[in-house]
Amino acid sequence: MDAKGLVEKQREYFNTNATKDPAFRVGQLKKLKALLKANEARLNAAIYEDFGKSEFETYLTELSQIYHEIDMFVKKVPRWSRRKRVPGSLANVPSRSYILPEPLGTTLVIGAWNYPYNLSLIPALSALAAGNTVILKPSELPARTSQIMAEIINQGFSDAYFHVVEGGVEETTELLENAFDKVFFTGSIPVGRIIYQKAARHLTPVTLELGGKSPTFVLSGCDIRVAARRIAWAKFLNAGQTCIAPDYVLVEKEVEAPLLAALKEEIQTRYAPGETLRENYVQIINERNLERLAALIDPAKVHHGGEVDRDTRTISPTLMNGVNFEDPVMEDELFGPVLPVIAFSDLDEAIGKVKERSKPLACYVYAKDRVRIRKILREVSFGGGAVNDSLMHLSNPNLPFGGVGASGMGNYHGKAGFRAFTHYKSILDKPTFFEAPLKYWPYAPWKLKLIRRMFN
Repeated sequence: MDAKGLVEKQREYFNTNATKDPAFRVGQLKKLKALLKANEARLNAAIYEDFGKSEFETYLTELSQIYHEIDMFVKKVPRWSRRKRVPGSLANVPSRSYILPEPLGTTLVIGAWNYPYNLSLIPALSALAAGNTVILKPSELPARTSQIMAEIINQGFSDAYFHVVEGGVEETTELLENAFDKVFFTGSIPVGRIIYQKAARHLTPVTLELGGKSPTFVLSGCDIRVAARRIAWAKFLNAGQTCIAPDYVLVEKEVEAPLLAALKEEIQTRYAPGETLRENYVQIINERNLERLAALIDPAKVHHGGEVDRDTRTISPTLMNGVNFEDPVMEDELFGPVLPVIAFSDLDEAIGKVKERSKPLACYVYAKDRVRIRKILREVSFGGGAVNDSLMHLSNPNLPFGGVGASGMGNYHGKAGFRAFTHYKSILDKPTFFEAPLKYWPYAPWKLKLIRRMFN
């Protein structure tokens, strides 16, 4: 791979100004959607080969969101790309002031493995919609999905405009040796630090979508059965390999037993062993992650599940109870189908425990008491979340998605994604028929008096 040559080729193409035309962008987005639609069967086969993800779940969690994002950009990009008039100031009368959106230039998008289409293509779509050229580096862990994206995109688009580079650490490192106008990374916190450091050498702006241990508060008075159903779905979707999955549950002591019973019933009903489970419950991405998760399951604290099948690379949906914040399972983001449950009696103390740790990417609250809901939302800093639901805030493109602190930097989805890859150029447009003398030398007391009156 000639990374330097590829970046230079994209920069040369960007400088032709072809990508700045909103009509060009819309046409390319429509072309990409048509290519994905035509190759859906291949996309489904590739992701199933990588970790057993069904056609239903692939469409639900990956392709449907990509198609929706494309449709929204096709509709909105012409308007979002127009210059916008803003109010002027007294100091510049007469004049016009406006903001001119412009693409940043040549961009690098580094995708993640857990939702390989969604987390690679949606940020790439945002960059294309904003008028940039894009080099996409998907995760190498799901090898078949990386390969199929490379085949579809590299055959369908010029490498000067949109190109997929396959590979691992070596290829990513080589790409990052070059100066981009924007780097977008989705992945782990340790790798995010490395990406940030390498981009900083070129003063390249970055968006980092990372992770963290996302808490779920379950308070007395909530609908326990609904809470259990929604928590279990969100946790065990993609076998827990979701950056905004409920990482652990903080449940008020008086509803601990009913919640555990409802969660266990939900697992037994929807994740019973058999053919249905095999077709709808994905594998852990590789043996290394399987063994990491298996080591975190304390048999003495398993309330339900805990079975590890190394032949199929799966871990059954697992509830752990009697957990405390010092247990190994509470040290790092789990990223697997293991759900620790911690009971509490004092909400302030529970909030304090969450705040002692790094700011999470998500937080969920199941409750009816609006005062206590507002208290948690106000006092706990996190990227985004939901009240009486989990994960589903991700499905609304009008809600910017991103982290805060160690869980991320910047956001995207919908207009937020367009903005992430756009520079908003501020313009003052002034006529020449009139010029106030106040700012010019020689200064005089009367001028200062007028200026003071203008700005007081």
